[in-house]
Order: sequence, then structure tokens, then C-alpha cells
Amino acid sequence: MPTPIILDCDPGHDDALAILLAAANPAIDLLAITTVAGNQTLARTTLNARRVCTVAGITDVPIAAGRSRPLCGDTAPVGARIGGVEVHGESGLDGPHFGTPAVEVSTKDAVALMREILLSHKEPVTLVPTGPLTNVAVLLRDHPEVLPHIAEVVLMGGGHGIGNVTPVAEFNIYCDPEAADLVLTSGLPITLCGLNVTHQALATQEVCDRMARIGTPLATLCVELLTFFTSTYKAIWGFPAPPLHDPVAVARLIDPATVLTRPAAVAIELTGEHTRGATVIDFHGVTDRRPNAHVATTLDTDRFWDLIISAIASFPH
Repeated sequence: MPTPIILDCDPGHDDALAILLAAANPAIDLLAITTVAGNQTLARTTLNARRVCTVAGITDVPIAAGRSRPLCGDTAPVGARIGGVEVHGESGLDGPHFGTPAVEVSTKDAVALMREILLSHKEPVTLVPTGPLTNVAVLLRDHPEVLPHIAEVVLMGGGHGIGNVTPVAEFNIYCDPEAADLVLTSGLPITLCGLNVTHQALATQEVCDRMARIGTPLATLCVELLTFFTSTYKAIWGFPAPPLHDPVAVARLIDPATVLTRPAAVAIELTGEHTRGATVIDFHGVTDRRPNAHVATTLDTDRFWDLIISAIASFPH
């Protein structure tokens, strides 16, 4: 049976590929796409989710807009404060040309839609957040009745001794550390796919050539997305190819052998002058804290890219 999921995202180039993978693979039952401010403002991440679904012909998955600001603290919208403009461009999805999206947004907000799906679905649902964790944190804080209906949380965020906003803080966690702390201390089963594993998912020229050979307009659009993404990652971090972070979380659900994990106690640093937003991961048990997450460590890149290429090729568009 396919795994029912809600994909909570902030598109974003890598989120766009996560949407395509989740919608296309038969091991996943994509129940909804919810959006949050992160790589761009909420208005733009929501528009980008609609754009991706429109070009791929994903018309049967509801899209709901969520939170535009962090759980607490800074009141500025996330996308305006530390949005990934340098990485994802002014639109949040720069590179290809998108027409007017034909897919509409739900009249329910993201948290309301998530709650409704969780309480009505016949089996527990997995949450897959690939942006800041604000929507999920609000859901857990305001609607604790949903906890028994969540199978697990498989998220993209954090890293072991590595960051991309600060030396130790990854973007999704840094955007809303309090939300991440609430989720990590919720008692739910959690898998954390951080930078240590997503930096192994490099979209090399060979990968782009494989996509181009598919020959569909959607494949061409994906190549254009990755070409823009390559330019920004090379300019900012000196990467020879961009890491495709967010689909790693989806790939873990499709084929657990693709993403290997280790149990560890994970804490979110909330107050450090130089370390706010860091994920403090205790692999060696030097604290007395019990493991509260499975932390991804190793990616089978061949399996991963086969999943991505197959997903893109499965769309007729």
C-alpha cells in the first residue's frame, strides 16, 4: 500500500522536484501540499507550488497556504527576512518561464487542511516538511488531538556540525528554531534528513543530461531549474553542482535503503549567540538524552537519481 503523506514545503527549486517525486511515485499517496514562507515569501512559495502542479498536470492534490511568519520572535515575514533570494531568485523558482497557474489554492489554510486530513484519513499519515517547520509546529501546538493520527515526520533540515546560513545552522531550522524545537520534542517518530546527507545529492551535468534525454517539456523545465540552481550554488558556496535537498526526504519514504540513518538525540539550539538554529546531534551518547530521531547519514546516489529520473519521465507533459 502506498504511504499517505502531506508535503509541507516552500518552493524553491529542490521543493519543486520533491513535489514531482511525491506525486509520481506509486509508493506515495500525496494527500495535500501545504506551503510555508521560507525560500521566498508565503505568497510566492504558494504561487510556485501552483506553478509546478500546473506544468506537471497535478490537478487532484489540494494546495493550502500556511504561515508567513515564524512561531515567535522576529515578526518580519521569513521570506523577506532571510529568504533564499540569492539561491532561488526573486520568484523563488527562477530559471524557466511559467505561465499562469491553473491550479487553485484551497479555501482552508494549511493547518486546518492538515488537521482535517489527519482526523478523517483511514490510517495514520506521514508529514514531510521540506521548509521551515512553522506549519507543523502550529498544528501540534494547537491541535494535539492529531498526534495519534501522525505516523511519523520525515523532514529535510539541520545537519551534524554543518550549516548553510551560519557555520552551524541550516536554513529551514534557522528560519524558525522554536518551531523545530517543538516538533523535535513532540514525541513523534522523526527522521531528520540534514545537510550531511543532502549534500550527497548533487545534480551533476550527467544528471541534467539524463533529464534532458527524457525529451518532455517538463523534463526541459527541470533542467532549466537545475541550471539556474547550479549557477547560484557555484557563486555562493563554490559547489560544482547543486545539492537537491528536499527530495531526499521523499526518497527515504519511497525506498528506505536509499537513505541510511542512525538513531540519535537531537536538540535545537535556541539561545546561542553564534549557534542559534543549530541541530545538536548526539551520535555517541555523550549526553543522557534518549534518541528522539533517526538522522540520515548516507545516500545511495544511484538509487536516488533513478527515482528522480523515473518520476519526471512518468509525467506526459
